[in-house]
Amino acid sequence: MDIKKVAIIGGGTAGWLAANHLGKALCNKDDISITLIESPDVPPIGVGEGTVPDIKKTLLSFGISETDFIRECDATFKQSIKFVNWMDKKEHGENNFFHHLFDVPLRNEANLLTSHWLSEKKDVCCYAEMLSSQHKICEEGLAPKSITTPEYQGDLAYAYHLNAAKFAKLLASNAKSKYFVKHLLANITGVNLSEDGSIFSLTTDSQGELEFDFYIDCSGFDSILINKALKVPFKDVSKTLLVNRALVVQVPTAADAEIPPYTVATAHQAGWIWDIALSSRRGVGLVYSSSHMSDEEAEEKLDNYLGESKQNLTYRTIPMKIGYREKFWHKNCVALGLAQGFLEPLEATSILLTDFSAEILAQRFPSSTAQLAQLEKRFNHSMVYAWDRVVDFIKLHYCISDRTDSEFWVDNKKSATIPMSLQEKLALWESYIPISDDFFSHFEVFFLENFLFVLYGMGFKTKLKNDRLPVCKTSLAMINQRKEITNHLQKMLPRHRDLLDKIKQFGLQSL
Repeated sequence: MDIKKVAIIGGGTAGWLAANHLGKALCNKDDISITLIESPDVPPIGVGEGTVPDIKKTLLSFGISETDFIRECDATFKQSIKFVNWMDKKEHGENNFFHHLFDVPLRNEANLLTSHWLSEKKDVCCYAEMLSSQHKICEEGLAPKSITTPEYQGDLAYAYHLNAAKFAKLLASNAKSKYFVKHLLANITGVNLSEDGSIFSLTTDSQGELEFDFYIDCSGFDSILINKALKVPFKDVSKTLLVNRALVVQVPTAADAEIPPYTVATAHQAGWIWDIALSSRRGVGLVYSSSHMSDEEAEEKLDNYLGESKQNLTYRTIPMKIGYREKFWHKNCVALGLAQGFLEPLEATSILLTDFSAEILAQRFPSSTAQLAQLEKRFNHSMVYAWDRVVDFIKLHYCISDRTDSEFWVDNKKSATIPMSLQEKLALWESYIPISDDFFSHFEVFFLENFLFVLYGMGFKTKLKNDRLPVCKTSLAMINQRKEITNHLQKMLPRHRDLLDKIKQFGLQSL
């Protein structure tokens, strides 16, 4: 049977990303319709406000103007994640930090510079500063591009911070106008299955019974289709990733306040705090393990962090079920977004995995039910691998920290909490600098450069065969060239807020 009617259950970022990916992939097929069904009564979670650089490629592929995106979504530029106090304060000082930057050198340059840094680090700058000019650009609060730079291009790599609710509206408008995605407001009151266990139809409160050929579950933590109807088991990874709750709040800021061009992730004794600056407010969230910190202690910790800016703000508590579905595609249903699972907000993995999964689905979308079994197997194999590798990367931040000031940090270093795949890599990297061959799959999601910034930003000890290698002339030339580039960028790049103000007033040059 041909697949001609596709339903997406749930709006928000996940649903409308899926609608655009599928709409773009299927727009030349006149006999296929896409309908997004959204509950009028369920508000979005609305805390996924950080992205990674791949989002630029996605927005460009949808034909969305970067100027419109920045204006309509209160977007700001994100060039890094600044990790504060993730290391021992006694050893590295109060407010110690490192950057996970987005702008990186070529891989052969990274290997040479890493070797140089490991052998000479007592005498040179911090790791990220050696690898990229972006370290100083971030620390000085500069933008990654100028007003004359065309849309989606930059002098340095970047992603965005954004208002998630406004982002979903922009995606919805684009999907409906460009790809003719239908939009229905209704609550799903029942899911009707066929004899073979696939989904036959949906029962709704306002639209009656609706029948489709293929279903995409973007219904968030509720997982109406993949969980409640199809009963696909959940793989719990809370014994690896220990945080399971978040207190979130939106903090108003002054119209002329400085906007850091990076996410701030500040560690505390039972987790960490994100701080994301948009043009008129900050999104702040305290992430913690309820096994290591009480709700009352968490509120007090967030009070102290906000200080005078707390005023009369009310916190919202979000419980986090840490893990993912054992299968993401079952029969004629695929789960995306929070319906797939959730690991925690570190490194903006939620939007990243949603965009990643939706694009893969769109590239190999079934045209008939005869293809379902083959594509299901392929999709599940790829996505389980991707999720497992993201677990490894998130865990890396915790298990290599030298903090021992609380049970939380001690527990994170216990081998029982560290996946064997990560243990094997760390054992290898004690003797060898990571190389691209250590990340051999397209479905890794996080690659060599991401690991390098975290590993050596946190002082991971790779024991080179010779403690002090001969100074490489090529490395010194790279370092000197980096300094020249940094000086040039410092002179030419505008303040972050100044660029955003100009974009709102004049716009960027269209491609």
